[in-house]
Amino acid sequence: MNKPSLAFAAIALGATPATPLLAQEAQNDARTYLDRIAAIDDAGPELNAVIAVNRNAPDEARVAEAAGLPLTGRTVMVKDNIETRELPTTAGSLALAGNNTGRDAPLIANLRAAGGVVLGKANLSEWANIRSNNSTSGWSAVGGLTRNPHATDRNSCGSSAGSGAAVAAHLAWAAIGTETDGSITCPASINGVVGFKPTVGLISRTHVVPISHSQDTAGPMARSVADAALLLNAIAGSDPADPATAEADAHVTDFTTGLADASLKGVRIGVLVNQIGDREDVRAIFKTALDDLRRAGADLVEIAFEPSDEMGRDEFATLLYELRTDMNAYLATLPGKDMPRSLADLIAFNKANAAEEMRWFDQGLFEMAVERTDEQAYRAARKNALHLAADRGIDRLLEENQVALLVVPTRGPAWTSDLVNGDNFDGSIGAGSLAAIAGYPHLTVPMGAVERLPVGISFMGPKWSDHLVLKAGAAYESARTATIPEPSLQPWSLGD
Repeated sequence: MNKPSLAFAAIALGATPATPLLAQEAQNDARTYLDRIAAIDDAGPELNAVIAVNRNAPDEARVAEAAGLPLTGRTVMVKDNIETRELPTTAGSLALAGNNTGRDAPLIANLRAAGGVVLGKANLSEWANIRSNNSTSGWSAVGGLTRNPHATDRNSCGSSAGSGAAVAAHLAWAAIGTETDGSITCPASINGVVGFKPTVGLISRTHVVPISHSQDTAGPMARSVADAALLLNAIAGSDPADPATAEADAHVTDFTTGLADASLKGVRIGVLVNQIGDREDVRAIFKTALDDLRRAGADLVEIAFEPSDEMGRDEFATLLYELRTDMNAYLATLPGKDMPRSLADLIAFNKANAAEEMRWFDQGLFEMAVERTDEQAYRAARKNALHLAADRGIDRLLEENQVALLVVPTRGPAWTSDLVNGDNFDGSIGAGSLAAIAGYPHLTVPMGAVERLPVGISFMGPKWSDHLVLKAGAAYESARTATIPEPSLQPWSLGD
């Protein structure tokens, strides 16, 4: 493995992100990241977190640094369902292997304008994990199976698996993931990094391969809350082509402001006690995190809450309907020849290429979605799911308990990857679906580890409370007493 440069080492150890890089440091860091990708992603433990790299990144970093732009040439790994002009956008599927649109998604144009550099495209759960009920998170036909840097035989969660693993393994300064329900926060938690799912509508979704316009959003993944906030500064903003972002500019601020000295003194925080789960090891880590919050001055309020089964049922109905309509609309915009133009085309492609695409799991969700055409039923399902997650969910819990935020463990530790049997995560831990369905901000911050397998704590707040949530996460990060392990780049063993 190539030895990191001093500049890279400073970033890896959490140097103050707003500090300007010295002359040529951005260029050197980009080269170091590319070398590290070659050494441990393409070779060595073969993490498979990265699908493709931008070889021009060092030169672009030098130019951005010289221009004095806010990100000063910092390198960002981009989930491969977000269009960038220099690399194909595949969503992990061979059906889009030749999808060279030559376009930047508006969020990527914003990134470049702020001095950020696209280092490459991150692997993901193919089609953002919406193809099959029995999938293995982090696998795509294009990129293979993403391995967790903390235990290479363990899962990296999905669908932003490559983004989370790349940040954890120091393959980029930060990454951009996308989430519909858990796809930023789960991989961030399991890979031991910070992940932020912002309010839906804070970041444009134009030229991002969709699942659901009701719930989709991009978001930053980084090694500190401050770095995540700095990246959020760069990519947030209104986009005339995405109606959901109409209010974004009114809520954009410098999200890094106040993070360094953020305080929880007197802040009332609700603890969702029914979503902590039954694992004693996770409960013990979470108790330590709550003790840290109390020492930081927070006033913790226990809240007993059970979400209605109707919420998940109607979310599922919403996602299936919108997958068909939104995917059809996206595919119709692709400029290349011989591109699929509908969800039905994708289904046909997978059948024709079943040996490569469907060896380990099917496309049952695609086949269900293509049949969901009842618009009246869809609208009723979306209305009810939103009502239960927002009005009768987060909003009610905050108001009735007079708390500013909600906290809960994000997920349990990583499970062993198993392409034959699929995922095996503990669904009793966490409450991220509330924020996902409501479209509200959700931040996960590392809070410890079970047998060297990271576990995160979630902070959730009301709509447009993104800055408040980030400040709370930063205050916890400063008060945290738990040790967060560095990736071993080895399979898990009892000797750890």
